[in-house]
Amino acid sequence: MDFSDFYETFFEEAEELLADMERHLLELDLEAPDPEQLNAIFRAAHSIKGGAGTFGFDVLQQTTHLFENLLDHTRRGELTLRRDIVDTFLETKDMLNDQLDAYRQGAEPDPEAFERICKVLQQIALDEMGQDLEGGAPAGGAAATSGSEPQAEPAAAPEPAPRAAAEGANLVVALLKVGDKDRELLIEELGHLGEIKGRDGDSERYEVSLATASDRDEIEAVMCFIVEPEQLEIREVGASDGQPEPAPAPQAETPQPEAPRVEAPQVESPPAAAVEAPAKAVAKAPGKSPAKAAAKGGESTSIRVPVNKVDQIINLVGELIITQSMLDQTVSELDNVSNSALVNGMSLLQRNARDLQEAVMSIRMVPMDYVFSRFPRLVRDLAKKLDKDVELVTEGESTELDKSLTERIIDPLTHLVRNSLDHGIESPEAREAAGKPPTGRLTLSAQHQGGNILIEVIDDGAGLNRDKLLAKARENGLSVSDAMSDDEVWQLIFAPGFSTAKEVSDVSGRGVGMDVVKRNIQEMGGHVEILSRPGQGTTTRIVLPLTLAILDGMSIKVGEEVFILPLSAVLESLQPRQEDLYAMAGDDVVLKVRDEYLPVVAVHQALDVGGACTEPTRCIAVIVQGEGRRYALLVDDLLGQQQVVVKNLETNYRKVPGVSAATILGDGSVALILDIAGLHRLNQGKQQAAHDQRRQAPTPYLPQPEKEVEPS
Repeated sequence: MDFSDFYETFFEEAEELLADMERHLLELDLEAPDPEQLNAIFRAAHSIKGGAGTFGFDVLQQTTHLFENLLDHTRRGELTLRRDIVDTFLETKDMLNDQLDAYRQGAEPDPEAFERICKVLQQIALDEMGQDLEGGAPAGGAAATSGSEPQAEPAAAPEPAPRAAAEGANLVVALLKVGDKDRELLIEELGHLGEIKGRDGDSERYEVSLATASDRDEIEAVMCFIVEPEQLEIREVGASDGQPEPAPAPQAETPQPEAPRVEAPQVESPPAAAVEAPAKAVAKAPGKSPAKAAAKGGESTSIRVPVNKVDQIINLVGELIITQSMLDQTVSELDNVSNSALVNGMSLLQRNARDLQEAVMSIRMVPMDYVFSRFPRLVRDLAKKLDKDVELVTEGESTELDKSLTERIIDPLTHLVRNSLDHGIESPEAREAAGKPPTGRLTLSAQHQGGNILIEVIDDGAGLNRDKLLAKARENGLSVSDAMSDDEVWQLIFAPGFSTAKEVSDVSGRGVGMDVVKRNIQEMGGHVEILSRPGQGTTTRIVLPLTLAILDGMSIKVGEEVFILPLSAVLESLQPRQEDLYAMAGDDVVLKVRDEYLPVVAVHQALDVGGACTEPTRCIAVIVQGEGRRYALLVDDLLGQQQVVVKNLETNYRKVPGVSAATILGDGSVALILDIAGLHRLNQGKQQAAHDQRRQAPTPYLPQPEKEVEPS
């Protein structure tokens, strides 16, 4: 039987199982381990082993077999957990990930790493229990080539009775709603698990009598990678009277805590499933899984859809929105009375198009739990390396963000977390000396704020040292002054090459991490803010748009050109008065707005737009915010708000200073979407260039009156 068509499904579901395994290992209480968590870890290893055996991934199968046996001793209370043992279990999980990646790329896993992890697991069994594990690593580290599983392990099989384990059991495997071709392939696979005694049924329900030494869990673990859980039912036939003995369906809860079943939650569990298959728009109630709900309801409540197909739908919806805007503009020029039916139809089309766009965009939205779930392991390992005690708290895990942004936010957040642990949170001794608890607290939170998402990294460490930052900035040759505000001083840590670490380590000291954070966040259309209080801690706040595909914008007019401002950046608009405008050093002008002096940016000057209004008091000042600062943009007119489809300008043309992207308007013309902070930097650069040019220009020659020469 060719299982290559099912490889990708196995890889995805195995990754989800490994993510669940890591989460449970990190949450374990070493003093009183939760039996349910131990069972969940065991089931994950058991399911991966079954799938690996089915697809002939021998190294992965043997590693999980050893790991599973050790986990079985743990959940039975025969192995007492310690921190170093949990560390080894986490290392084994990482090794399983590496082996999975190797098979995914069509290669064989590293034999030396396989031999080493097998020896480590065997040594734990010898040291802690004085016994050897079954199915040890082959001599020389070479994986066995046999496709069959090592000898049956009664201790690892969670449910069958001793008779079934020794002599085999008669089972009835029912295949529900499986086509003839697929049914034959499945029957062939069941033949590898035992002897087929008979088969009967129709297309709706086809029953196979199977004599096998494998238990129901092992069969389910193998078959779950081939058919949906609700398409499989297994029951045992009584040995004495031959009457069928009802057995719970694969999705049913098992009554014995020591005999858990391999269930669909281990396959469809969040958060990894939500990212690998972003099209799963399923409401997950606590303690319940979509697979269980599907089994009870008789049909599946979720499907797996490749991300590229979702992206294609989003692009088509974007084109639909553009076409609808063009039609809407054309209809707006017609007489409403004589074309009332057309106007009403366009209004309905506009409403339906917006609903469709929101529904499609929601498919790409995934919970922040996918991002946050990566950090418990990072914090645990890094705190151990730095000899610090750190408690990680996550808030707002259910807050949703566009999948493309969740992938790109992981790297900046990783830098921020490492920075907080290394520079922010003090050592236990220093914290106790300062009157703090020895365990530091690091909080990751996410929440919606208007059309944006607010992500915060909060630590209760020592906070930023203003004098130390200024001294380091002067040492690096940066232009700073003691009159700078705290917010401006805090922003210095984002300067390229800036680091306050005393020595370079594998954690920090090279001055590249925070620079990468700011650059990546800006590329996503967001900005970073820092709040810090000495001795109390630091809060790093990231503000991002919910999606990069479609945004609500404000159309402005400068000369004959139309530009788009992100509506989330617009605060207010007003008519400047002469008495509120002040000239600063050079050519800088500021506008006083309620006791706050805002830099004035003339859009026509920054972007070289001709025919625009040049008198500030005759322009409109749009107060906007970018990168934590406010600016006053001088424009000719405000055209109104509209939803625009964002087109990447750098991909389709090239990077343009002061511009973040482009869009297509209703009349088919292209409008540039302005980058607030970039526009200010562009304007400053042009003002400085003009100022330098005036200073370098030669002084014009003024003819002097000729002196009268007295006759000699």
